[in-house]
Amino acid sequence: MKKTLLIVGIIIGALTLIVFGLNALLTPNDFGLCSERPSDAENCQTADVIIAVSGGDTPARAKSAVELYKNGWAKRIIFSGAARDPDSQSNAAAMRRIALEAGVPDSAITVEETSKNTAENAENTAKILKKHQIKTAILTTSPYHMRRTLLEFQRAAPEVEFRSKPSDDKHWHLWFLRPSGWWRALSELGGLIVFGIRGL
Repeated sequence: MKKTLLIVGIIIGALTLIVFGLNALLTPNDFGLCSERPSDAENCQTADVIIAVSGGDTPARAKSAVELYKNGWAKRIIFSGAARDPDSQSNAAAMRRIALEAGVPDSAITVEETSKNTAENAENTAKILKKHQIKTAILTTSPYHMRRTLLEFQRAAPEVEFRSKPSDDKHWHLWFLRPSGWWRALSELGGLIVFGIRGL
């Protein structure tokens, strides 16, 4: 009996370490010590722009960008993402609509509608950032997608200072209790490995 309990304890401990490790790896958050609105504290100052990339819980990503905008973190938002179905509106346009409905003025929104994956989100948005001489940006996306997004944007626009702010993605709540959560986490881990290989 004691041996069985010991084995169970080891398994639970190992799984706990894996869950915490994956969370730490995948979900960087530069706003952990910031209040709701900008301040002079480290990592808590305003930025030139907020960038939201589509995918996963796209409405949550859009709402995260809107919340940041309304709380004064930046005066502009860029929404990036193509449509899954070429005959339908782009994900960027769908996020724009959410922002407009929430009261964000159209003049404050830029859409990038051609990107089909995270690398393209970064590469295509980087062109917009360069055109407008953007120096600081806040990235928001689903928690499990945050690390890879941050790395892709840092590679595409090394002259820009990026900060990460994960959105409140419904798919990530207690992710470790669902097979779909493990699929997302391990898929993102695979994406990070591919990112690293591409950089060799």
